[in-house]
Amino acid sequence: MNKLSPFKKNSALTLGVELELQLVNLHNFDLTMESEDFLRRLTEIPHPGELKPEITKSMIELNSSIHFSFPSLIDELYILKNVLSNEAKKTHIGICGGGTHPFQKWKQQRIFPTERFAHVSELYGYLAKQFTVFGQHIHIACPDGDDALYLCHAMAHYLPHFIALSAASPFQQSVDTSFDCSRLAAVSAFPLSGTPPWVLTWEKFEEYFEKMIRLQIIDSMKDFYWDIRPKPEFGTVELRICDTPLTVKKAAELAAYAQALCYWLLETRPVLSRDIYLTYMINKFRAARYGLNAIIVEPGKPQMPLAENILKTCETLKPYAEKLESASALLSIEAATLANTNGAHWLREQYNQSKSFSDVVRQQVELWTK
Repeated sequence: MNKLSPFKKNSALTLGVELELQLVNLHNFDLTMESEDFLRRLTEIPHPGELKPEITKSMIELNSSIHFSFPSLIDELYILKNVLSNEAKKTHIGICGGGTHPFQKWKQQRIFPTERFAHVSELYGYLAKQFTVFGQHIHIACPDGDDALYLCHAMAHYLPHFIALSAASPFQQSVDTSFDCSRLAAVSAFPLSGTPPWVLTWEKFEEYFEKMIRLQIIDSMKDFYWDIRPKPEFGTVELRICDTPLTVKKAAELAAYAQALCYWLLETRPVLSRDIYLTYMINKFRAARYGLNAIIVEPGKPQMPLAENILKTCETLKPYAEKLESASALLSIEAATLANTNGAHWLREQYNQSKSFSDVVRQQVELWTK
C-alpha cells in the first residue's frame, strides 16, 4: 500500500511557484506539440529551478526554486523567462501565459509520453486532453502538517481573491465564454477536485489518506485535484486555483500575496468554521464568472464586493508584507484591484481592437517576453 510522505517541517514561510506555459506556433499562433524537443534543448542551457513536461505536448511547466522573499523569487522568474524566450526565438515557437488558449482544439492534442500522464489519460479519457489548460500553483512552507491543514481551510475565504486577480482565460474554442476564468471548468470536471475534507490534524489526515488508498480511489497525493492541498514531501500548502498570469511579475506578486496571508493567518489564528464551505462554491463560481466585479457571500454577514474584500485584506496585510519584503507586490495587487483590471480584461481589450484570436495570442507572446 502506498504511504503518505511524512510532513517535512519548515521553520520559515518560504515560497515557490509552478507555472504551466503555452507553446505556440509563431506562424498561426495555435498551440504546437513540440515540448519534447524544446525541453531537450533546454537541458543543455544552465538555468535555476526546473523545466518539465506537462500532460499534453503543447505545454511545459516552470518550477521555481525555494525562496525566502518576493525579490529573490521575481529575480529568478525573470531569469527563467529569459532562458525560455531566448531559446524559443531560435525556432518558430512562442511562449506565453494565460489560463487557456483562445482557439486550440483539445481533440488535436497529444499526451506527453510518461507513465503518469498515460495513467491519467487511461483513467479520465477525453478529460485528459481537455486538461490542456494552464495554471499557477503557489507553495508556501508550513511549520508542520497541522498548520498546513489549518491553512487549507483558513484560506478558503481568500481563494476567490486569487481566482479574480489571476483570471486570464476568457476565451475557449474560439468563443468568449463570458467568464474571466473559464479554466476552472476543466479542473472541476475531475471527481477529486474541489475542497479538501474537513480534517484538522495531520494524524487524522493520515487516516483519511490510508482509507482512500484502501478503497482504491487514489494512488498518491497527486490524485487530489483540490483547489488547495498539503504537499507533505515539500512541507508546504499548495494553492492550485490560479490561472497562469500573463507576466512573471504578476505570478510573483500573487505568490507574495499568498505568503503574507499565510503569515497573518498563522500568527492571528482566526477560528475555523465549517460554515465557510456553505458559501465557498458560490464565491468560487462568482469570482470565475465575474472576476473583480464579483459579489461574495460570508455566513452571517452582508454580501460584499470581492474587490472591496481584497482591498480590506491588503490593508490588513501591509505590516506583514513589510516584514516579508513584499510591500511593492501588495501595492500592485491593490492597484490592479482599484483599476478593476486582470488578465481577462487585458485579453478582451486585445480582441476588441483586432477581432482576431491569432493576434491576441501574438500579443500574449510579446507581453510574456517583455
